[in-house]
Amino acid sequence: MASSGAAKELQLQGLRTYEQEPRRSASLIVNSQEPFNAETPASVLSSSYLTDEDMFYKRNHGPIPILPDPSTYNLIVTGALPNPLSLSLDFLKSLPKYTVVATLQCAGNRRTEMSKVRKVRGVGWGAAAIGTAAWGGAKLSDVLKLAGVDHFSNVTAEKGRHVEFVSCDLCKEENGGAYKASIPLLHATNPEADVLLAYEMNGKVLNRDHGYPLRVVVPGVIGARSVKWIERIIISERECQGFFQQKDYKMFPPRVDWDNIDWQSRRPLMDFPVQSAICEPQDGVVVKSGDAVDLYGYAVAGGGRGIERVDISVDNGKSWMEAHRLPKLQVGSDGYEDDSQRPDWAWTLWELKNVNVETPCTVIVKAVDTAANVQPADVGDIWNLRGVLNNSWHKITLQAQHPSSMSKL
Repeated sequence: MASSGAAKELQLQGLRTYEQEPRRSASLIVNSQEPFNAETPASVLSSSYLTDEDMFYKRNHGPIPILPDPSTYNLIVTGALPNPLSLSLDFLKSLPKYTVVATLQCAGNRRTEMSKVRKVRGVGWGAAAIGTAAWGGAKLSDVLKLAGVDHFSNVTAEKGRHVEFVSCDLCKEENGGAYKASIPLLHATNPEADVLLAYEMNGKVLNRDHGYPLRVVVPGVIGARSVKWIERIIISERECQGFFQQKDYKMFPPRVDWDNIDWQSRRPLMDFPVQSAICEPQDGVVVKSGDAVDLYGYAVAGGGRGIERVDISVDNGKSWMEAHRLPKLQVGSDGYEDDSQRPDWAWTLWELKNVNVETPCTVIVKAVDTAANVQPADVGDIWNLRGVLNNSWHKITLQAQHPSSMSKL
């Protein structure tokens, strides 16, 4: 087996203050400063298939870690496996490289709509805590194979069944400890799941906000499992016992509130459901009644499922039109020679042009994925106390032009 190089002291530093934060685009929609959480302007999302790394949504739980010297970085792979590893960044880059186009989405995307039904806790995301990038790196399944865990393994000889990712991101929810999360071993060792140890984003070195020098990308799964600034991988008998796996990112029925919650009664969220949103025009835009508008947005489904159809209504659901789904961007280094074999990890952008509207009106989008899953009509039916996985029909209102503002002929 190829040598990983001599182990060095890990110098990836988790910080406890916000004095060394990276510079960010002033165009981001900021939801909180410390920790920094911001989303992309919706119009930017629909303007490009790949989301620029500077405009990609930022989801953080503490100060951004820093790595002064990349040569000091080592990824530790340990736990219930035959061959523990300490891998330098250079060694990881020497492994076969794959590029996977995948959409990441925060589980709280569109939380503010849920808050309008009943108050929920969490960052007040609009419909843009989502983005798509071409992620480059080594497959996690290949790295685990070097550690003696074969592809498609669901348990190791040492009884390991889960793969835990430990960051150096220090967060208050872990009492100042590291952010961590896990996925099942079978998911991690499946090469077709395309789980990456990514060091590139859109052909560039990861920046600090997105996990430099190394992050996990788990396509088709809520963003909370794609751990950034990873310093350790642990194979364990049980799933991660950290806060964000056990006491967050779980979906409860509307009857459950903070006074009767039982965290252990629900499983941690993994695949996200079918989702869609209108990016242009913006909610509340004034349009003269009878004029034509162009509509743009995204649709996406988790678990490798694609989008079969996107439906649009401009009369609050009385009638529907099918939107045009735009071509998807494919890359040649993801290991798939035939498009029909490739899992669908990325969104579908859609458009519907020259649509006549009678304002004021409510415009709705809903999508159907390739497994015939549909979006629920009413956000109240899926309300939950953490405001996660809001995939109800997305609606905007187009306002009528006031007569006094119309130009005189």
